[in-house]
Amino acid sequence: MKMSFRVGMGYDFHPFEEGRRLVLGGVEISYHRGLKGHSDADALLHAITDALLGAAGLKDMGSYFPDSDPQYRGMSSLLILEKVYRLVLGKGFSVGNVDVTVIAQEPRIQPHIEAIKANLARTLHLKPDEIGIKATTMEGKGTIGRGEGLAVQAVVLLIKED
Repeated sequence: MKMSFRVGMGYDFHPFEEGRRLVLGGVEISYHRGLKGHSDADALLHAITDALLGAAGLKDMGSYFPDSDPQYRGMSSLLILEKVYRLVLGKGFSVGNVDVTVIAQEPRIQPHIEAIKANLARTLHLKPDEIGIKATTMEGKGTIGRGEGLAVQAVVLLIKED
């Protein structure tokens, strides 16, 4: 049996916005601002979603879930990730692992990593040790360093048995 592997990379940035809740990895994080966006603006899940789509050779997230479509306003990004996971399965792939880096001056992500991993494991049918989540800052520099928003980078490995 031959196996093929595909790697996908995703990136997302959202500015902070007053009056919104902060959701990362499907976990609500207590913070005085949330992320600006059409859905729940979960940048962590958006980066993973785009990484999955890219690895499978599909279009980007905006092609499937355009921010011009009112049906996606406020939508949980976990639901978006579930739909994309089904698309990836439909192309014959399984997810091997996910690695994520959150780039944020604040808030601290470390206390929420296990809950985020649990959401990802459930949604992508992975074991928690097949998911890496790390966080770093910009040392006070640039848009992220000034606390104006946060970014997430994600890499996924897809596996197909030929």
